[in-house]
Amino acid sequence: MKKILVLVLALCMVVSLAACGSSKPAETKQTTLKLWCIATESDANRPAYEQAIKEFETAHPDIKIEWEAFENNSYKTKIKAAMNDPETLPDIFFTWSGAFLGDFANAGVAYVMDDAYKPFAKDLPEVMLQNSTYGGHHYAVPLTMNIVTLFANMDLLAQAGWDHVPQTYEDLTACCDALLAKGIVPFGVSGSETWCVTEYLEPIIEKTIGYQDMNEIFAGRKTWNDPAIATAVNTLQDMIKKGYFDPNAMATGNDQAKINFIAGKTAFYQNGSWNCGEISDAAGNFQAALFPVMDSSKATYGQVIGGPNDALAVNAKSKNAELAASVAFELGKGICHYGYLAGSGLPAWTPDYDTSAVKPLVADVAKIVAESEGMVLFGDNAMSADPANTYLDYVSQVYGCLIDGDGFVAGLTKDLG
Repeated sequence: MKKILVLVLALCMVVSLAACGSSKPAETKQTTLKLWCIATESDANRPAYEQAIKEFETAHPDIKIEWEAFENNSYKTKIKAAMNDPETLPDIFFTWSGAFLGDFANAGVAYVMDDAYKPFAKDLPEVMLQNSTYGGHHYAVPLTMNIVTLFANMDLLAQAGWDHVPQTYEDLTACCDALLAKGIVPFGVSGSETWCVTEYLEPIIEKTIGYQDMNEIFAGRKTWNDPAIATAVNTLQDMIKKGYFDPNAMATGNDQAKINFIAGKTAFYQNGSWNCGEISDAAGNFQAALFPVMDSSKATYGQVIGGPNDALAVNAKSKNAELAASVAFELGKGICHYGYLAGSGLPAWTPDYDTSAVKPLVADVAKIVAESEGMVLFGDNAMSADPANTYLDYVSQVYGCLIDGDGFVAGLTKDLG
């Protein structure tokens, strides 16, 4: 992981105008490859997919990419169901890395990408494939890497007397109290979208117990039976009860929560760094930071949630699997290229193009990653399907305060160990 932290900053500082690509032998007729992804119309990665696919089809008129995008949560259900019926899977499919992809690899559904990787190895450092490598084999093409980022509207913080983003929990509560006194809602979130709740809960847990223990828990090597985790859950619920979150959060989708933040209706928005581009382009004074430390004896400010995660895999049952694997790498490079410039992720691929126009918040997040001291992959990707679903079921009960910290720990200890 230290190699990744050093590599990302180096990648983000590479500036070259010498673009290069790969080519394939001409086909006698057009081949259509189907692709599933989550780049819906409102998704920050949509433009990157559109540009990369258009560029690829122009360079390869003998290959047609027929693609379909699905909303995040519905896609997770759809793709997991398709894993049990590979005939329904497209040739190429978006996947999250970690144990999420590992389930496809273990089931023999994901195609081994080792041979397809070789022509692209000079542009894609192998360390970036570590979250998509199982048993020494590569099973997916990494696109970008992202971390959970605390975005702050510094104009609103200034109204409450703050000229910096708090780095301790005591300062954060003082800042939130000052914001409320000015009639400003501190945090925006979608309380009804469980993955958005994890974007708050997981950093709080990490900053309470430390990234090492959190990694061990997600990997199933350490028990959930830790009173410090209950404390972390109770901390989030205390913030909710104090009015630090948008009172309409349960009826607000993530897209609207982000729009509200950009429009100045909330002071903070904690979500993935894939939002850097859209927030950078908005009018206002925004900063990218991390959630503050909860227990300094176990955690540090520089511990983050995230890593190389978004990827493209190939259906091992596809009649065009070998071709699809090569296409996936070329598309992956293009999606990374345009996504990085648009601010929807840090590059997994070494930039071979002009990076002088990279969005300011992207540069800030790149610096955070380069200086980070430890990293934990997003929980629902770090765990395999069944444990992840159990985990998310309990997280869904947390925001509505249907269970407290003790209930969260007791339930996960009982169900997952």
